[in-house]
Amino acid sequence: MPQFDHFAAIASLYACVTYSKTSVMREIARLPVKGSLLDVGGGTGRVSLALRDLVDEVVIADVSFGMLRQSPRSTLKPVCGGSESLPFADSSFERVIMVDALHHVLNHAESAREMFRVLKPGGLLIIEEPDIRTFGVKLIALAEKLLLMRSHFLTPDQIMKLFTNGEKQIHAEDGTAWVVVGK
Repeated sequence: MPQFDHFAAIASLYACVTYSKTSVMREIARLPVKGSLLDVGGGTGRVSLALRDLVDEVVIADVSFGMLRQSPRSTLKPVCGGSESLPFADSSFERVIMVDALHHVLNHAESAREMFRVLKPGGLLIIEEPDIRTFGVKLIALAEKLLLMRSHFLTPDQIMKLFTNGEKQIHAEDGTAWVVVGK
């Protein structure tokens, strides 16, 4: 039996939410950069829109047709696909980001391998996640369980351990953690 697509149900509301951490992401991702950025689990493109002028091209990969339908196709390139099997060639993107989505994927390890695979040598992969080590995020995790979402939050250290290659670092502030992996 197919699962309910929570994200399609909230896509129009989600598209109206402004990404508030643009300056932090810009610094961590070392933007601007020439080339392409892949936003994995990018949904409506709310994060990509905030970064669009800092790269040559932005591609959004998401499994929710409802979310992708809300993305502005004139400035972003939406592609329907899961993070565990990205439909792109090896070494395709200068930057790969995943914002507030890792806890929603089915297989964290496969998603990490795929994101690293499509990253160009010299590129950066940035995973931004609510920091489950904080009380507020623990409440969010509980709420998502009650809403029957299949969320599974990882600590920043657990996210780092998904990557066997590359230089890794963690940046955390105000209930958010960024794991940065350089190839």
